[in-house]
Amino acid sequence: MAFRVEKEEYVNRTFRFSKKLLAQMEAVCDQKHISLNRLTVQCIEYALSEMEEEPGAPPAPPLK
Repeated sequence: MAFRVEKEEYVNRTFRFSKKLLAQMEAVCDQKHISLNRLTVQCIEYALSEMEEEPGAPPAPPLK
């Protein structure tokens, strides 16, 4: 089998954060040596995977 480089597709979006939250996030990024984008993605993925379903609500689609 030949080696193929897989490329994940990304989409740009704009979000607004409070100054206090952004300062906290940037401090974590500095400590962990990761980008703000990577931290944001990890936080959202975690929140979605741990989110409790409301009774009667349709199940959330799985993350790919």
